[in-house]
Amino acid sequence: MDVVKEVLAKHQKELEKYKPITVEKHLECRLDVGTLLITDPNDFDDRELRDNREEYLTALTRENTQLLLNAIWELPTERVDESIVAKLPEPTTVLPRLRKVPGPRPLTKWEKFAKEKGITKKKRDKKTYDETLDKWVPTYGFKHVEAEKSKDWVLEVPQNADPNTDMFQKKIDLRNEKVAKNEIQRMKNIVRARKVDMPRSGYLGPEAASSSQLLTAVTVAKSSTASVGKFQNKLPKEKDARGLGIKELIPGGKRKASHITSNEREANLDLIKSVLHKKPKLNVDKAISMQKEEDRLAREAEGGPVRKAKPKGKGSRKAVGKKPKGNHGQRAPAKKAQAGRKRR
Repeated sequence: MDVVKEVLAKHQKELEKYKPITVEKHLECRLDVGTLLITDPNDFDDRELRDNREEYLTALTRENTQLLLNAIWELPTERVDESIVAKLPEPTTVLPRLRKVPGPRPLTKWEKFAKEKGITKKKRDKKTYDETLDKWVPTYGFKHVEAEKSKDWVLEVPQNADPNTDMFQKKIDLRNEKVAKNEIQRMKNIVRARKVDMPRSGYLGPEAASSSQLLTAVTVAKSSTASVGKFQNKLPKEKDARGLGIKELIPGGKRKASHITSNEREANLDLIKSVLHKKPKLNVDKAISMQKEEDRLAREAEGGPVRKAKPKGKGSRKAVGKKPKGNHGQRAPAKKAQAGRKRR
């Protein structure tokens, strides 16, 4: 009996390795076989998640994957190259995109011209026979460049050129100019495809700059000197640019009026000066009056004589200076003479 129990226990242990293909869920999972997506709306078991986190998540993943495989095996199948392939249906879940779907690539200037004229691109051979070298040479690539160098090992100097001219360097410069021209043409195609307005001096678009834009550019360029364009000569019949925002572009030009008034500006300047200099402002009249008051109080405290101001009544008469002699007085011509008795 012990042998039978051991065999049965061993068989049961082997069966535990293989899980059943049937999975029971409290809530039915949503399947999208077209995108191989399964969504489980059931809640997690908090106790299992806390005690056996890894084992619980592994078992949950296996069950959901089993449901997805069961749905795939229910699809129609076909044999392709000795393999059984399932035909996936159209996806039902709409996946969001970060960017919009790319459209067709815009045609370049040459491709558009070739399409209008019906020019078709001919496929070039990888190798061509060179009669000078008497061998097959690659049509493009670094080996083609090496073949050209070995073929043009000597270059003739034209009669109208300087005999000391380096024709090899001139050939290299000409090639570099062609490469730069092709790069500029490529950038033009990109600008034209994106429909971006570029300045006339940069990569040109199909449209040119207007006369007002050119006039603004000239005015700003002339005023960008150390003298703010004061000593720059003008062309005949040349006008300055006008319009909104042009004076803001010119260095040293007029700016908008400040929102601070003159009184407020003076008050702020006085405040800054008083803080920076740290010297109190002296009121002479107030200081004299305070000194007089202190002297008076000191005399009263000592019991000395105190001077009192004479009251001014109606009969008080101001001190009058010496009368002028006859025919020596001064009279204001604009002041009218008062009517009254003449003095003798």
